[in-house]
Amino acid sequence: MRLKYILKRILVAIPTFFGITILAYFILNLAPGSPLDALLADPGITPAELERKRVALGLDQPVIVQYFTWLKQLLTGNLGFSYSTQRPVATMILERLPATAILAASSILLSLVVSIPLGIFAASKPNSKRDYFSGGLSMLMMATPNFFVGLVFIYLFAIVFQILPSGGMYSSSGARTFGDLMKHMILPCLVLSFQQIGGWVRHMRSSMLEVMQDDYIRTAKSKGLGKWKVIMKHALKNALTPVVTVVGMSIPSIVGGAVVTEQVFGWPGIGSLMVTAINGRDYPVIMGVTVMIAAAVLIANILTDVAYGILDPRISYK
Repeated sequence: MRLKYILKRILVAIPTFFGITILAYFILNLAPGSPLDALLADPGITPAELERKRVALGLDQPVIVQYFTWLKQLLTGNLGFSYSTQRPVATMILERLPATAILAASSILLSLVVSIPLGIFAASKPNSKRDYFSGGLSMLMMATPNFFVGLVFIYLFAIVFQILPSGGMYSSSGARTFGDLMKHMILPCLVLSFQQIGGWVRHMRSSMLEVMQDDYIRTAKSKGLGKWKVIMKHALKNALTPVVTVVGMSIPSIVGGAVVTEQVFGWPGIGSLMVTAINGRDYPVIMGVTVMIAAAVLIANILTDVAYGILDPRISYK
């Protein structure tokens, strides 16, 4: 039954995926500017050369024709070529993907490691000083923009205390060691996790408080089990189910946060590639990154649904 459910979710995800590409492509073409803007800055360019370039890129065609031409390439596994570098878009994305994947995965792991214990700690004694402090801190973390946190962290740890690098993925010396990577990843990982931790602590606290009111928890307490044993052995697993939803739905915001974080710290990932492509009106690169993000979000949603059944056997896939 679980396999049948997964197949059904995949069938639903396919039209959703193509719907995302349609919206992205048409919104992209509605934005001001053109891929030919860089050529217009050249005073020596002639109208004939400009028109020749427009025809070569297919920009003389209606938007609907351009979309289906791009879609035909996509269905053959070809993301096209960058307007600015003339390199395959797939190659450019694959070069940047590991950096973003490392940063995003580390951010999710750090957020879970910090937010789950803090949420449990706050829920263990509701309406206490620890609960109010946790709630206030969570609100502050959720409300603070990533770019501001990044600039503050750079000022404190890279300029004032000089204990961490201000940007990049490796040192300029060229020694690409694991330790050097970890040192450069601390600040961007903390910044990308900042808002996630604030939100996930609140969700974990609310979920834990709700589970603690269930009958089976009262039964466990009546048997003389200690508070923390009841929480860790009986309540935690069921309390994690709503949190899985939040984590799965946070993937788009994590990717969006990575765009800002990578720019602040000069991290050579998908986010910085996307910003460069947007500034240069490089449509194939923008659409290639959009396709990758859309696929990642849809896959994450399917995996989230499957994880429900693993955490809570009461959930039916019928």
